[in-house]
Amino acid sequence: MDSQIEAIDALEILDSRGYPTLRVVVDLAGGQRGTASVPSGASTGRHEAIELRDNDARRYAGKGVLKAVGNIHSQIRHALLGKDGADQSAIDKTLIALDGTENKSRLGANAILGVSMAVARAAAAAKGASLYAYLGGSAATRLPVPMMNVINGGLHAENALDFQEFMIVPHGAPSFSEALRYGAETFHALKSILHNAGYSTSVGDEGGFAPDLASADEACEVIVEAIETAGLRPGRDVALALDPAASSFAQGDDYIFKNDGTALTREELLSLYQGLTDAYPIVSIEDGFAEDDWDGFRAQTAFYGDRLQIVGDDLYVTNTQFIQRGIETQATNAVLIKLNQIGTVSETIAAIDLCRGAGWGFIVSHRSGETEDTFIADFAVAMGGGQIKTGSLSRSERLAKYNRLLEIERSLGKAAIYESPFATLLVRRGFS
Repeated sequence: MDSQIEAIDALEILDSRGYPTLRVVVDLAGGQRGTASVPSGASTGRHEAIELRDNDARRYAGKGVLKAVGNIHSQIRHALLGKDGADQSAIDKTLIALDGTENKSRLGANAILGVSMAVARAAAAAKGASLYAYLGGSAATRLPVPMMNVINGGLHAENALDFQEFMIVPHGAPSFSEALRYGAETFHALKSILHNAGYSTSVGDEGGFAPDLASADEACEVIVEAIETAGLRPGRDVALALDPAASSFAQGDDYIFKNDGTALTREELLSLYQGLTDAYPIVSIEDGFAEDDWDGFRAQTAFYGDRLQIVGDDLYVTNTQFIQRGIETQATNAVLIKLNQIGTVSETIAAIDLCRGAGWGFIVSHRSGETEDTFIADFAVAMGGGQIKTGSLSRSERLAKYNRLLEIERSLGKAAIYESPFATLLVRRGFS
């Protein structure tokens, strides 16, 4: 059988923050090879699958991943050699059962995901197909609208901004390649505006700027100015999206802002979001409340869910159990999807299938500690959800994903689809 797994190898490499992660190589009997590198998050939900670290202070301040590499070379390799790499579900079930924990902490979610992704790549090669076509079939023709992180705060920056990400969303472009141009031109306009105002234009983990702005209002205002400076229409051509990552500034039942120590209740924070959304063309807010503040998410969705994409990330951690609870309680109307939050390709697809069944949006996402691996670019096209988060318009580990999407768009030719998932929401908001 040409798709039989013949060899599995792994090695410790470095991610975009200079910390260890791992790369996995899977070889099939037919000679095909699949390679995958695993990302790592900084702002993580406490219910995420666990990446295994060595905790050996003598190497990489304890962040080494030689234990995870060793698990691949021993237990995982022994369990998978001779298995059919074309049966992704069976491979992933074997990995889950072999680990035997709810959060993949024994073998490490990083080890398990690396193997799962590499198997998918090898199987695609065995079929002579691109990864997006292998995973998505002939219907995989929709390019995702990117959410581009251009201003950083929270845990991603040392400034006064409490919200973690301020993003631009070039949803009004006629194609993905034009959307990338819209984003790049806005990014460079923003850089000039910040520089001329005396702010730092150095970039953070995800390629966005980290100026010491005083408030979310000021950040949104300068982004709108950049969109206009680039000759584009705020809202219609390029909208805004926020990821406050509210768990990072939640304390008990309150939300504490680091710039002035202001303490907001859930209701006051909801009012703040309402004010921002009324003032600026914001189409999406992710993790507006802490990961266990289900009441906050429900209140926001009940109040604004018909006019705004409300996204759960830490709330759901790409786990079908949490997503099902969200659907039953109408907590949000969209989910952020991260492969390494759950740990296998099959489980990630199951989470997306649950979103589809509920009529919810979903956004395939990177992590702050990335590699040059472009798996999520293909995965976003394969899943057809029409949205991707993969960072700003700088840093090669982010641009690698955008450049891969350009390749996919070109390979699809006239079959390529690029359409806004926010058109109806914006009409309701007066941006028709």
